Amino acid sequence: MLDTKLDWLIRTVTGMGSAIVAFSGGVDSVTLAYLAHKALGDNVVAVTVNLKSYPKRELELSRNFAEEIGIRHIIIDFDELKLPSISNNTPQRCYHCKKEILALLRSVRDELGFTHILEGSNLSDADSYRPGSKALLESKDDVISPFVDFGISKDEIREIARKEGLSVADKPSSPCLASRFPYGDKLKMEMLERVEAAEDYLMTLGFSELRVRDHKGLARIELSPADFQSFLEYRDVISSYFKKIGFEYVTLDIQGLRSGSMDEVL
Repeated sequence: MLDTKLDWLIRTVTGMGSAIVAFSGGVDSVTLAYLAHKALGDNVVAVTVNLKSYPKRELELSRNFAEEIGIRHIIIDFDELKLPSISNNTPQRCYHCKKEILALLRSVRDELGFTHILEGSNLSDADSYRPGSKALLESKDDVISPFVDFGISKDEIREIARKEGLSVADKPSSPCLASRFPYGDKLKMEMLERVEAAEDYLMTLGFSELRVRDHKGLARIELSPADFQSFLEYRDVISSYFKKIGFEYVTLDIQGLRSGSMDEVL
């Protein structure tokens, strides 16, 4: 069944003639870019919008993944914190941010003289709160989501990536750093940098699936419950580092890692 859906997806993309792919460096966008490159060759380009809330580690990974699949890669810098509709961090932040990103992608598409914009939303995304999906729906005339159109889920995307030997296959999801703050907390660069430094530090200790949520100086760390024991063994050094970079309190969320935990209050 998956092979049939994949065959139709590649045929459809081949028929587009040319396209750019919104390329965050996550498993969805990398796998889509790989398939599009397989279909279109040099007539496809991966485009990464480098937001202030986009972790530097993810930008570096996006470069590596683009090189791995052999696709041309364009990076556009964008300071979303200059826009109150985004920096004010309302529950509609992602909608406004996605609108701006899509506008930038259109400008690249037009500059290149290409015909289509592809993005990696999948069938599983419908299960979570995603205001950015509204912006995609409003752009359905010129922004295409092949995984949604052909009914391909997140697990199936990982299956495709493994089958094709892509190193991104088991990469954990990594939403933008703005998702680490409660709605209503105005986003500032120093806040994003503190959370990024905290998460990077935990990764140096061997943790890979994690979030550091910042509640006005209280760090709420989300990890897989399987990592709780290891976390406690590093308790002192973690607490010391977090306080050094500006957190007043350091806590471990006993519910564990879960996507969109800041949305639970909505």
